[in-house]
Amino acid sequence: MLIKHGSPDDSTPMIVPYNYEETARQELLLWQEKMVREPSFASQLTKGLQDKMNSWIPEKAHQAITTAIKGMVRGVLTGSGFISGTPLEGALLEERERLVREKISTYKKMGAASGAVTGAGGILLGLADFPVLLSLKMKMLFDIAGLYGFGTGQFSERLYILHIFQLAFCSREKRIETYGRILRWDEQVTVLPEDIHQFDWRSFQQEYRDYIDIVKLLQLVPGIGAVIGAVANHRLVDKLGETAMQAYRLRLFGQRQLDSGGG
Repeated sequence: MLIKHGSPDDSTPMIVPYNYEETARQELLLWQEKMVREPSFASQLTKGLQDKMNSWIPEKAHQAITTAIKGMVRGVLTGSGFISGTPLEGALLEERERLVREKISTYKKMGAASGAVTGAGGILLGLADFPVLLSLKMKMLFDIAGLYGFGTGQFSERLYILHIFQLAFCSREKRIETYGRILRWDEQVTVLPEDIHQFDWRSFQQEYRDYIDIVKLLQLVPGIGAVIGAVANHRLVDKLGETAMQAYRLRLFGQRQLDSGGG
């Protein structure tokens, strides 16, 4: 693919090769700026509303989310039911990310379908959507890791996946902290917990629960639950997929020199 650029001393446009890797680097820089950006006034208002709505959510819903997240974290840390096949090796970045985007698109459709079905069924089915959506999100992250060439058999790689998940769905304060860990992952690996019992899953589940409370609460409302459920799940999966792409780009660009031309 070629892109035309105007020459400063010649009206004839220059034609230069399209460099996929360079485009990805620029997108990564923009994402990094977003990770450390101060929250907007609108986001601060949303957080206040979110805190208030926490008190309106039935205790049964809180318990269901906590149980689902605890089970999911344990499954990820042990690798139970999530570890994918052989990591993709020898592919250029453009090919990897073509496959990653296809994978994200598939999971977005699955998440939307799950949200629509359970959202139409009221509070009981609405609560049932939590573990289903969590499972879809985590399976997607394991698939994405493999497409970027990272094997998830290692405990440290599964912890990285949990950090990606937390980065996508957490408060600004926790986002900056988690982003810092991902940014310095080579150093972070040396101080990671050695077993699953040292992982702070309580903090993890609280951040996630607070993030999704508003949209998931609306999913429990009869009449509009199906639409809300489909849209909410689609967006949540999309946000997680985008975060995963940037997080793995960060590691690829930081840890090794990609093939020149990148695609």
